[in-house]
Amino acid sequence: MKLYHGRILTVNKNDDVNNYLVEDKGRILFVGDAVPEQYKNAELVELGSKALIPSFADTHQHLASFSAFHAGLNVMEAASNAEILRMIEAFSRGAESKVLIAFGASPYSVAEGRLVSREELDNVSFGKPLFLVKYDGHACVVNTALLEKLPPKIKQLRGYHPDTGEMNQEAFFAVSDHITNSLSIPELIANMQKAVDYEAGRGIGMIHSVSGVGFALNLDISMESWFARSLQSGFQLRIFPQSMKPGVARARNLSRIGGCFACALDGCFGSRDAAMNEPYANDPSNSGVLYYSDEQVTKFCIEANRRGLQIEMHAIGDRAFDQAARALKAALDDTPREDHRHGIIHACLPTEEGMEICEKYHIQIPMQIAFDNWRQEPPSYTRALLGEERNARLNPIRSFLERGCVVSFGSDAPCTDPDPVMWIAKAVNHSDPAQSVSVRDALRMATYNGYYASFDEKERGSLEAGKLADMLILSADPYTTPKNELADLKVEQLILNGEAYTPQSQSVTSVIAKGIRRHGVRL
Repeated sequence: MKLYHGRILTVNKNDDVNNYLVEDKGRILFVGDAVPEQYKNAELVELGSKALIPSFADTHQHLASFSAFHAGLNVMEAASNAEILRMIEAFSRGAESKVLIAFGASPYSVAEGRLVSREELDNVSFGKPLFLVKYDGHACVVNTALLEKLPPKIKQLRGYHPDTGEMNQEAFFAVSDHITNSLSIPELIANMQKAVDYEAGRGIGMIHSVSGVGFALNLDISMESWFARSLQSGFQLRIFPQSMKPGVARARNLSRIGGCFACALDGCFGSRDAAMNEPYANDPSNSGVLYYSDEQVTKFCIEANRRGLQIEMHAIGDRAFDQAARALKAALDDTPREDHRHGIIHACLPTEEGMEICEKYHIQIPMQIAFDNWRQEPPSYTRALLGEERNARLNPIRSFLERGCVVSFGSDAPCTDPDPVMWIAKAVNHSDPAQSVSVRDALRMATYNGYYASFDEKERGSLEAGKLADMLILSADPYTTPKNELADLKVEQLILNGEAYTPQSQSVTSVIAKGIRRHGVRL
């Protein structure tokens, strides 16, 4: 039994701040300001100037992809293509993998103002196949060695550009599938274990992972399910199969479906294929791409909702947001459900009509506040792309909050680094001050709302008697920290089920065996 003394930020219904919390055998027994007699002899943990808060939740990421890229080369902070090429040359020289994977290239944050080319990659990759993914996770550049290994069918897909090596839209998804299939299961699982440890170091106790990127028979969805059931130290993983076929989820006894890739309704701003109601400001001939017709999306939503699944779909542009909102409305009009928790991922440029639907039908929003004032898509780029009026409407976190919509935060990793402290800082210091929220609201979005988004709030997400002791110690109290210093807060310790998190340590064989055997674990 442990007695924590100090600033206890409960994130309960009233946002109470208390002085004491008692934990025993993984459960919270008491939270309050005066310690009951029966707990006074418990082991005392003095917080001092630090704060105890609920553990964070990341409500949208691509765990398998993030794991692979986290184990590869990250070029996101490079200031020029010349620097990227030097990094790739050094990486290629010592790498032993069959395919070299790098991530984070952006034409908008480098001096040259363009992506590196296939020819430039050829000069620094020593003939090894190289897969350089763009920062937004919706395009890539391949070198000649990889281009020559791609299946012939990719040549027929939209977005195939062999001259520059750039692949986007359907061609990119096909290349990603090909790369993912080239990785061995032991390699993938080992990388996922390292990624979970990394995220636990950021105070994250739960990940919502979108899974399904091209393995035969959706083996990767099954593999992530095994991995989730095998996790140690109380870490939680909730899986969303990226499929427009509800049976893919039901066949694995999963209660949710959605994500990006097959469930992406449009592209993204970085590739200028986010679906827009009006053309791009700098390209009147282009309004982006809707991957599906309204009829296809509505049919999917109606079927999935009838089967009791929770639905989430990727929508970046305003046209895609409207399509998602209208399809979810049609599904709930067809089969009303009081507590469905359907969501629209990203929701970067929502419309008034779409937000009204979200308010009325209680559609939750797993948002990427990390996209606000993002180095990879700086305001100078988005203003030129969207024009001043639309640019001013990006990532309207307060607008959703004022409508009563539940907003949670996700990283969209590998697109952004899973860093909940940064999410809180960005939400409080939004590039549009009118869209900033309070520290209390931002903390709730990073904790309680994330657990709510997967029906986990009865056990986790706030510090209340009876709940699991999933919590973390922050270096200081965010409620009293100046808002311009919030980004400097540090996660000192993650505590899950009452115990300090320890790294994943199982062999790949144990992960698979335990994952197949343990059927009662919530996914």
